[in-house]
Amino acid sequence: MSRKKKILLLSDDFRLHSGIATVSKEIILNTVHKYDWVQIGGAVKHPDEGKFFDISDDVKKETGVQDASVKLIPVSGYGNPDMVRNMIAGENIDAILHFTDPRFWGWLYAMEDEIRRHVPIFYYNIWDDLPDPQWNAPFYASCDLLMAISKQTYGINKRVLKKFGEHYEDWQIKYVPHGVSEKFYPISKDDTKYSDVLKLKSELGISDKKFVVLYNNRNIRRKNPGDVILAYKQFCDDLTKDQAKECCLLLHTQMVDTNGTDLPEVIKNICPDYEVVFTNMKYDTDGLNLLYNLADVTVNMASNEGFGLATCESIKAGTPIVVNVTGGLQDQCGFKWNQHPRLDNSEFITADDYIELGSLHNFRKWETNPSLSWGDWVKPVWPSNRSLQGSPATPYIFDDRCNYEDVANRLYEWYVMDVDERTKCGLKGSSFANSIDSNMSSKNMGRLFVESMESAFKNWKPKNEIVLCKV
Repeated sequence: MSRKKKILLLSDDFRLHSGIATVSKEIILNTVHKYDWVQIGGAVKHPDEGKFFDISDDVKKETGVQDASVKLIPVSGYGNPDMVRNMIAGENIDAILHFTDPRFWGWLYAMEDEIRRHVPIFYYNIWDDLPDPQWNAPFYASCDLLMAISKQTYGINKRVLKKFGEHYEDWQIKYVPHGVSEKFYPISKDDTKYSDVLKLKSELGISDKKFVVLYNNRNIRRKNPGDVILAYKQFCDDLTKDQAKECCLLLHTQMVDTNGTDLPEVIKNICPDYEVVFTNMKYDTDGLNLLYNLADVTVNMASNEGFGLATCESIKAGTPIVVNVTGGLQDQCGFKWNQHPRLDNSEFITADDYIELGSLHNFRKWETNPSLSWGDWVKPVWPSNRSLQGSPATPYIFDDRCNYEDVANRLYEWYVMDVDERTKCGLKGSSFANSIDSNMSSKNMGRLFVESMESAFKNWKPKNEIVLCKV
C-alpha cells in the first residue's frame, strides 16, 4: 500500500476561531482520509510558540479515519523560509498549501523557485473586490495551483494571469468555495435540541422577542456594525411601538474594538429606544448553531467581504439572510441569470461566468434587471455607491457601501412574512448550502480539494533549476 501524500499547510492555527482557522480545520478534517497534514499554524502572538503538537488521535476520534496524521507547529506570524526548508526535508512534504491574503506571503514567493524544484505550491486564495489587483499577478504566477474561494476571485485569477501573459492550464485554476461544518443544521420545534435553543434565548434575556436579527461579525470598519445598528433602528421606526418591543438586534461581536468602534456608545446615542443585546460569550460550533437557530434573520452589510462565513453558516442552519451584494457574499445568494447562456448548462451563474461579469455589485445594472433572480432564503441589497480606496500595499479596491435604509426595508420584508413561510425559505437555503450547486458544505469542499490537488499532482512538473551562463 502506497503512503498518503503529506501536505504542509501554512495558515492560521486551525484550533483558533478566526475565519481562516475555521476553514483550515474543515479542510484538514475533510481530506485527512486522503492526505497527511503538517501545519505551521500562525497567530499574532502565539502563546504556544516553540511547542509541537501531534493531534492525530483527536482527529481520528472526530473523523473516524484510523490512519489520520495531523501535526501542528504554532508560530507567531506565519513562519519563515528556514522553517519551510526544514519541513520539506524533515517531514517528506509532497506539496505546500498556503491560505489567506497574499501580502503575508512575500517571503514564500521570494523562494518559490527553490521550492518548486522539489514540491508544488498550492494557494487557496481570495480577493474581496474589483478592479482586478494587477499587482497580485507575480504572486499568482508563483503558484502551481490556485483554488479560488469565490466565483469573483476565480474570474480575477483568470483575467489577471491572462493580462500578465501567463499561460495557466485549466487544472491550475479551480473554484473551491468555503465549506461549512456539518454541525450547522436547522433545529425544528420537534427536535430534542430545540429546548437548548429556548434555553439560550432565555440566557440572553430575549425569550419574549418574536423577531431576532443576528449580527455575527467582527467589530471592524469594513463590516460596518454602526450601519447595522442604523438599519435596525430604521426598521423599528417603521413599526408600531408594540411591534418594535417584540424585536431584538443580537450582536455577537466585540463591544469595543480599536479597529472598529465603541458599539455601546453608538447604541446609547443612535438607537436608545430599541432592544439591542450583546451575547458576551464565545461559542463552539454547537453553540453557534443554536445562536443561528434562535435568530429569524442574519445580516451582513460588509463593504468588502471575501466570503462571509457567518451568513453561510446561517443559511446552512436554516436561517434566512440579508446581505450586501459584494465579494463572496454573491455566491450565497443563488443568483440565476435567465437570459445568459450557461457555459455548463447550469441554471445558476457559474464561476466561469464571472470571468466576463467581474461582479454583480453594480446597482443600476442588476437590481432592476428582470432576468436576474436569487434564492428564496436571501434578500440581497445592492451597493448604493462604490468608492475606490487603497493603501501602499493594496493601491486600489472598491469599497461597496449599501444604504442602511435599503437594509431596513429588507428586514421589514422578512418581518411581515408569515413565520411558516419564512421557515420554508430558510430550509431552502439549507438545502442549497448542502447541494453540489453551491458546494458550500464541508464535505463538498473536501471533495473539491481532493479533486483539484490530485489533478495538480498528476500534471505538475518540477521547475528547472536556474543555470548561470558566463557570457
